[in-house]
Amino acid sequence: MNTEAMAKAYLDDAAYSLQEAREALAAKRYHRAVRRSQESVEPGLKAVLRLLAVEYPREHDVSNVLIKIADLKELPEWFKGELEAVNEISKKLSEERGPAFYGDEGAFIPPSQLYGEEDAARAVSGAEKVYELCARLFKWWRGESEEH
Repeated sequence: MNTEAMAKAYLDDAAYSLQEAREALAAKRYHRAVRRSQESVEPGLKAVLRLLAVEYPREHDVSNVLIKIADLKELPEWFKGELEAVNEISKKLSEERGPAFYGDEGAFIPPSQLYGEEDAARAVSGAEKVYELCARLFKWWRGESEEH
């Protein structure tokens, strides 16, 4: 399997997780919406790094790597201009990954009590932004957009 095929597979997974995040938000399963949003952002960003043939760390947040290599790779300005926002979204969701799944085990608070509608809506919105940027970059990379 080549780099582009791997990137496409990651991007497809990101899209599926994003759909599940939207469904969780609609079902008022706010902690699940937060968790699935993170699980959309992570493979989306890894898809971009894979596309650029950049080996990324085996961590949930790889946004710092993307920022570091952005100037070394030929990337469109519209993508580079959003990297700080992408970094913030990825970092925040990575921090919420564990609590959204397990809750606060020390305080015996289940995840369903840690997150509300506003938290979930913000997470889904952030994941949508990241996914749209990653999908747009993938099309740009393949020459499928006029932004080249």
